[in-house]
Amino acid sequence: MLYNGVVFDFNGTLFWDTWLHNKAWDIFLEKYNLHLTEEELFRKIHGKNNRDILLSLFNNNLNDEQINQFALDKEMLYQELCLKTHMQLAPGVESFLNFLKENTIPFTIATASGKENLDFYFDKLSLDKWFKYEDVVYNNGNVKSKPHPEIYELAMKVINRKPEEVVVFEDANMGLLAAKNAKAGKIIVVNSNNDDYSDWKNNQIITNYDQVNRSLFK
Repeated sequence: MLYNGVVFDFNGTLFWDTWLHNKAWDIFLEKYNLHLTEEELFRKIHGKNNRDILLSLFNNNLNDEQINQFALDKEMLYQELCLKTHMQLAPGVESFLNFLKENTIPFTIATASGKENLDFYFDKLSLDKWFKYEDVVYNNGNVKSKPHPEIYELAMKVINRKPEEVVVFEDANMGLLAAKNAKAGKIIVVNSNNDDYSDWKNNQIITNYDQVNRSLFK
């Protein structure tokens, strides 16, 4: 089977920043005197958008204004941490994106990040070398949280490809389920954080985009 479209998750997939998000959440939780076990942290936070995370953390006792303010607070903590690191895309990404672009294979991003982070990434990681800002599907407050397939379904429409024609790259289990629910033709697991992928052992698992077989694409 050959494929002619690609959709990327972003955080932990194109940009390996899971540890920075976790650290920002740790600071946020301490700031607001919230305490979670490692299992609760994983279950409530990984692969979800900020609205669902915050509603879960505060037991649904937040209005929209509070959600927006808490989300911005957390993301400013995260961005401050990012700026203290050498921000760069994942290993092999630039070469792979150049391959897709040179071969006119359409691709885009489907991310649970909000506009404040999307703007930050385009600025600091020069994403406009490869991606059109207006084609990125992001958390605009209306997109359902993964594992709902909506975010991937929207991205597939953006690149004008049927699900079976598309390869999805994803790192989080909730995101992998979203891609599966969207009936993606192929799902490649990006192991950026040494997560448990025992449920995905039949999928290719990569740690470098140089491991992606270019002959998969037409």
